[in-house]
Amino acid sequence: MLIGSPRERLEGEARVAMTPDSATQLQKLGYQCAIETGAGKLAGFSDDAFRAAGVTVVDSAETLFASADVIAKVRPPESSEMARLSSGKTLISFFYPAQNKDLLDRAKSTGANVIAMDMVPRISRAQKMDALSSMANIAGYRALIEAGNNFGRFFTGQVTAAGKIPPAKVLVIGAGVAGLAAVGTSVSLGAITYAFDVRPEVAEQIESMGAEFVFLDFEEQQQDGAATGGYAAPSSPEFRAAQLKKFREIAADIDIVITTALIPGRDAPKLWLADMVATMKPGSVVVDLAAERGGNCDLTVPDQKIISDNGVTVIGYTDFPSRMAAQSSTLYSTNIRHMITDLTPNKDGVIVHNMEDDVIRGATIALKGEITYPPPPPKIQAIAAQKPKEKPKELTPEEKKAAEAAGFRSATRNQVGLLIIGGLLMLLIGAFAPPVFMGHFIVFALACFVGFQVIWGVSHSLHTPLMAITNAISGIIIIGAVLQITAGGWLVTALAAISVAIAAINIVGGFMVTRRMLNMFQKS
Repeated sequence: MLIGSPRERLEGEARVAMTPDSATQLQKLGYQCAIETGAGKLAGFSDDAFRAAGVTVVDSAETLFASADVIAKVRPPESSEMARLSSGKTLISFFYPAQNKDLLDRAKSTGANVIAMDMVPRISRAQKMDALSSMANIAGYRALIEAGNNFGRFFTGQVTAAGKIPPAKVLVIGAGVAGLAAVGTSVSLGAITYAFDVRPEVAEQIESMGAEFVFLDFEEQQQDGAATGGYAAPSSPEFRAAQLKKFREIAADIDIVITTALIPGRDAPKLWLADMVATMKPGSVVVDLAAERGGNCDLTVPDQKIISDNGVTVIGYTDFPSRMAAQSSTLYSTNIRHMITDLTPNKDGVIVHNMEDDVIRGATIALKGEITYPPPPPKIQAIAAQKPKEKPKELTPEEKKAAEAAGFRSATRNQVGLLIIGGLLMLLIGAFAPPVFMGHFIVFALACFVGFQVIWGVSHSLHTPLMAITNAISGIIIIGAVLQITAGGWLVTALAAISVAIAAINIVGGFMVTRRMLNMFQKS
């Protein structure tokens, strides 16, 4: 079968769904590859690079659609592209079926199979195909770069001869993939970074990255996303009111706001309102990553950058991944390749649509002239629901006293039993063993007791506990072996010498390992 990738028709779209590297991997699966001339030019991939990878470069989209069995695209297909699909062909691209009902009906009428990369379920096995996360990661990073380009000041604080420069304060709303990428970039640039998410359990993750989590004084438990395929769920009106109140409190102190809140199939929730923008300092920046669905900010204009009356820049670009076309194309084409790999179980270049597979079923929105959207919930939840922990029963003082007494009686019985058994064994040995054996046996028992006390009393301040114990044992072995070297008899001397050598190797090795471990924590 032939996989073809046309040039994107949307104005300003620079990404491409196939790269020379991904084409090489697809050919290993038994496919032939073709691409429309100039499709990768804006992303930095020339036609010659594709030819060198064994890809056929065709002159027009008409020729590509006519010859290809599988069409790989980035953006949802346009009307002219839908008209070129036919029964038996497979389209793989972003599609957004919830927002494009008419386009979905047209896909049904063509009889083509449609796989929407934006519908890949967010389960662990599908992470390698999660194109939304790939693009969100780039968008979050690029959002901080765009903010810095419009901010006009340093991110990090500095003390110079000309005066002290305070660090920028950045607020990231939404700790999804895009939000975490923005947080990581902001922290690495030296800004004081705050982050908010409707899920308080992500606070630890935010703080581990060096940012500060913005907590709300609100008792309601938010949905964790397990029931919605790993995506955010709408908040209650009470939670939204508490959320906006908190944002109003901190708005005047924030220099850069990155909003990333978006729920699939819904308009973006309004989280950064006009009155919050009005309280921000002149020169501040708001970057709205939800601009394509109306934006999280009241002042956002999709695909435009505006400046508010009080001098705040509001950026509503919808093409952040496309502004880093080379990186975006590389990641997206890899997502496509992994999807096709799952669709080709026999690696023979033939698509097998296994609708029993959670990932394939979830991403397939049209199959053989039938609409298969929406998919059923995945059999594996995106987020494992935590089992409620039973609270330990609070004991009364009388119950605590009874439990302590029962524990004491049990320990006493065990100790007395062991003493009785040990005493009987000693009497049995003493009754039948010769006197010489008993003398050696008493020395052996005392040696075990003293050795135990000595070994377990060794301080491990410069060693791990295990290494300290093994070195202590080796030290006792050396002492015993040295005492036996002069005992007479070549066999005893040889065994003692071997014991000294082996124990010495263990001790020296222990110190060498310890030294290397300590060097790991020293600055060069």
